[in-house]
Amino acid sequence: MTKNVGLIDKLIRIILALVATYFAYTEYFEAAWTTYVLWVVAVILLLTALTSRCPLFSLFGISTCKVEK
Repeated sequence: MTKNVGLIDKLIRIILALVATYFAYTEYFEAAWTTYVLWVVAVILLLTALTSRCPLFSLFGISTCKVEK
């Protein structure tokens, strides 16, 4: 798989993962299922940011990564 996540996209994903982790850890929402969903979202965002690969981007043919010449 080729990289399809650019630097700005990585930073946004990491920030969103930290926000989701904060809300999941503090159990901000009363429903227990939201905590689990937030943990899953945080892990997915962090993995896609660290690997620079997003399966959904590949599926739709999107790339925010600049092409090196």
